[in-house]
Amino acid sequence: MTEEVKKDVPKKKGILGKLKEASEDKEEQLAILSTFVRLGILIWSGGILTLAYVDLPKALQFPEQDLDPTFIASVFTGVLATFGVQTAKGKNGNGAAAGGITKEDMEKLIAAAKETAPAQTIRIEQAPIKISTDDTYKM
Repeated sequence: MTEEVKKDVPKKKGILGKLKEASEDKEEQLAILSTFVRLGILIWSGGILTLAYVDLPKALQFPEQDLDPTFIASVFTGVLATFGVQTAKGKNGNGAAAGGITKEDMEKLIAAAKETAPAQTIRIEQAPIKISTDDTYKM
């Protein structure tokens, strides 16, 4: 009788077993797995970036790390981009993007360029080229 009770108890499934059970399609399983991998990389890179800029208390006796966060920041922004999050440049007070010019300024520059250099038509004429069978070119 004890053998029958042991057979009825379902085995505990790990994360991959639950993933297989949740979706039968292999492509959907891979999509879910890749999302979890990207989330793991995002959390890891976010934690490293945080440690690069935060001073931990001396009581933890954690050695200070001299870390260049450039690579980790590029990994962080790259993973964010895979989720559709992109950084955007802010606008300053007059409507121009940071380091850019306004639409009105661009229109003034175009108008000034039209006045100083009127459009000219350049005609290029060519003589017909004849190709002979002896691989010499004649004009």
